[in-house]
Amino acid sequence: MNALLDTHVVIWWLEGSVRIGPRAAASLRQATQLWLSAASVWEVAIKYRLGRLPLSDSPERWVNTLFAEWGVRPLPISASHALAAGALPLHHSDPFDRMLIAQAQCEGLTLVTADPRLRAYDIRTVDATV
Repeated sequence: MNALLDTHVVIWWLEGSVRIGPRAAASLRQATQLWLSAASVWEVAIKYRLGRLPLSDSPERWVNTLFAEWGVRPLPISASHALAAGALPLHHSDPFDRMLIAQAQCEGLTLVTADPRLRAYDIRTVDATV
């Protein structure tokens, strides 16, 4: 499985949260490749700077740990991703989540998320809480 990590899943994983379920954790360990969207990095950086996201480390170190030590690959936002996000049905209004949905569709990735609203879209998902 090539998996795109939803922002909250990455935060839980890095922070060692028990909110990631055992089946989801096993899926993450067995994934062929894990991906982190630039949209998630952007979301974390914004919320961290606004004081709405307490982290045990800075977003810069957080990203370096994911890429350098954990082997997660960065997924840039392309023009085709942006167009796909703009064309999505309005089941969900969060722009960061809409970008993740579009990237999962365009790149054929499975989205690991705890957000049940994302299952309304035509993407493969793994429930992060199971």
